[in-house]
Amino acid sequence: MSRSEGVSLGVAAARRLVELGCCEIAPGLTDAEFARIEGEHGFEFADDHRAFLAAGLPMNRPFEPEPGVIHAWEKPWPEWRGGDPAELRKQLNWPVESILWSVETNGHWVGAWGARPDTPEAAVAVARRLLADVPRMIPIYAHRYLPAGRGTFGHPVLSIWGTDIIYYGTDLADYVNYEFEEPRPEHPEDWSPHATVSFWRDYL
Repeated sequence: MSRSEGVSLGVAAARRLVELGCCEIAPGLTDAEFARIEGEHGFEFADDHRAFLAAGLPMNRPFEPEPGVIHAWEKPWPEWRGGDPAELRKQLNWPVESILWSVETNGHWVGAWGARPDTPEAAVAVARRLLADVPRMIPIYAHRYLPAGRGTFGHPVLSIWGTDIIYYGTDLADYVNYEFEEPRPEHPEDWSPHATVSFWRDYL
């Protein structure tokens, strides 16, 4: 498979998002903007994710909170251009931070990490150091993620909420259809994505 196939996949996902009319689309990110984002945050977009954002940048609609309702994702689309840097970091850090929350509050531990320390605080410190080396996951929308990695594409989209990690699309184009088409289409009974990214796939 060639890089052009990754670009085609990202463009197809962007085109489908426009067809579904679920959000406003701003002009796509430029090469200079990609360079700035990747340099500031220390990762490279996968080829299909990069092509998706280059074709058009999805925008968040104005948020009007309902009284008494807690919303975890007031701005689900990452605001790569001109957004609050703290909010963007929060989305980028969510996969690791939500695993750490499970370590601290639910006693979660990975056997390959060795013996679990005696206190939650010490366990979180060890887990944070070890999680620094796992593959970076990059937000698409809310808690839906693709792996980072220039020269890669076609990864399944993962929904990550602590250790509750599930497939949310065979690839980026399939994900857009599944997330935003109404009514939500059903996957066939033999639907079986294959996760390509180490560590995170162990939770599937």
